[in-house]
Parts: sequence; C-alpha cells; structure tokens
Amino acid sequence: MPLDRHFVRSVELSTIRTRYPRTVGRNARLGSHGSGGDSDIVIIRTDTGKVGWGLVAGPVPAEQLTGRSVADLIDPGSGVRHEALRGLDFALHDLAGQIEDLPVHALLGGHGQRTVPCYDGAIYFADLDPDDGPRGVSAVLADCAADDARDIEVTWAVREAYPDHRILVDANDGYDCAGFLEYLQAVTECDLYWAEEPFLDDAADLARLKSHLRDSGSATLIAEGETDPELATLLEIAGRGDIDVLLMDVVSFGLTSWRAVMPTIAELGVRASPHAWGLPLKTLYAAHVAAGLGQVDTVEGVPGETIGADTSGYLWRDGQLTVPDRPGFGLPLT
Repeated sequence: MPLDRHFVRSVELSTIRTRYPRTVGRNARLGSHGSGGDSDIVIIRTDTGKVGWGLVAGPVPAEQLTGRSVADLIDPGSGVRHEALRGLDFALHDLAGQIEDLPVHALLGGHGQRTVPCYDGAIYFADLDPDDGPRGVSAVLADCAADDARDIEVTWAVREAYPDHRILVDANDGYDCAGFLEYLQAVTECDLYWAEEPFLDDAADLARLKSHLRDSGSATLIAEGETDPELATLLEIAGRGDIDVLLMDVVSFGLTSWRAVMPTIAELGVRASPHAWGLPLKTLYAAHVAAGLGQVDTVEGVPGETIGADTSGYLWRDGQLTVPDRPGFGLPLT
C-alpha cells in the first residue's frame, strides 16, 4: 500500500534511556559525561497500524501531522518534505521504511556496505577523574580495553598498548594551531588515522595544518564540522583539500540534510562520518547513513544500551557493525 494510503492517527512524545557500560570522563570542553540518561523520542502511528519512531531532531509540530498522509510528510527518495517537520526526520524515515517494508539504508539508496568499521568514541580523559583522586593514564588504557604533555603521553601509551589499531584523536577545539602542530610533531610515529576538531574552525589554520601533514609525509586525515557547522564554508575548505572528513552530527544536522549534501561531498572527493556522540542509538543511525549513502569509511561507536528498544538486529563483531535488513531502522520499541 503506497504512502498516500496511510494517514497519521497520532503523534506521541516520549523518552528513551541510555546506559553506558562505564562512566565516561571529561573532554577538552566538558566535565564528566556520566553513565547515561534520557533522550526525547517521537512516535508516529497511522490509521493502518504502522508505527515509526526516532530521536527528536528539533521542534515537533504534532498539530500539523494528524490526519495527513505519510506521502505529504516524506518523500522516500529525498527525505522530509517540509523544513518545519525536520524534528521528525528519524521517525518519518522509520515510518516510511515500515510501510514500504524496506530498511532505511535501502531507502537511502544502498550505496555503501551494510557492515561498517566503528571506532570507540568514549575514550575520554578518564585519567583526570575523579577530581579528588585522578586515576592516571592507566585508566585510559583500561577504557581502551573495555595539558600538552599529558596528551602526548596518553597517545603514546595507547599506541604502545594497541600497535595494530587505528588511533583517532579528537581535540574538541582545545588547541590553537601552533600548539596542535607541536603535538603532532611529538606523536608523528604514532601514525594517527585522523585528527578531529584540533582548533576552532579557521580556513588559514586548516590550510597550515594540511600543509604540515603533506610536508611531513603524514597520511593523517583532518576531520571537521561537528560543532556549529557552517556548511558552505566547510564545503569550500574541503574543496581546497584542507578537510578530509566531514562530521556534521547525524541528529542535529539531520538525515534529510545528509541526503542532500552527500552528492556534493562525493563530488569534492572527501569522506563523511556523521558525529554520533553520546547515544548508542545515534551510532545505529550513522551506520544506516554509511550503508545507504556511502562515502563513510568509519562510524563513531558509542558503547552502551538503549533501554526500551530492541537492538538485536544490529551485529557487532571485531570492531565492525552490520545493520539489519528489518524495515525502517529495525528497532522495535519494547
């Protein structure tokens, strides 16, 4: 039955809980991230008994939905039809997949692989916590298993403990350009896979960083765009070759926006990795972007449990995540 035969019966706001497997420490900007919490979700039900749900990505104008056909709200080929409904981005994609009996990654085109490498996005400054008794660098190494000098020490310690693994560093804009270049020089032999948000976005500084990497023969990638992205500026810098991976957040930037921009990203010859911290559910969404749109070499993995959703269709094995072929996002509410 096509989308125009299904009409919205109700729109319900609710919450879903995340529980991390361990307390996640601080980063360059924020204190301890804690052990999880509640997130807002929206649940859309149709008169035909179909249900789609997802994280809330913005305002939810429920009064604009009731009685409308699903076809009025989302185009399976491009995404949410109206800017005012972008808060329903994930719920509407899930609903469209449920109706059409297709996983979201198939709705997105199936241009990537269903199995995508993931990196651990939860290795924070555990050595600095708690304030009254910091646990030291060994705590960071424990997290891997489950000031400038300190950053250098931790990077080398992780490399020595994990000689065959990719290391991705995220400075959370904690450096200036000169300071980050000094850090890179000190860890050159650690063979970093990428450097994420080393300093506040600045085209000249990013060009200087890229020049340093080229001159040193480093293959380290520059990853940018997580924080308050100005898309046109980011694309311009990426087009000059000074950003290698674009990181706009999978939820706040939105699935419909990722669908719109990915052809440009591909044309520029750069890669993408939608920011997914700090919900395991966002990792699953980002994996659908990877499988559906392509151009994604690795996804940010947020370890933890999403309480209230059945995530058993997602297969984790040896640092890789395989998305299911269940309809929608394949995440029945429990």
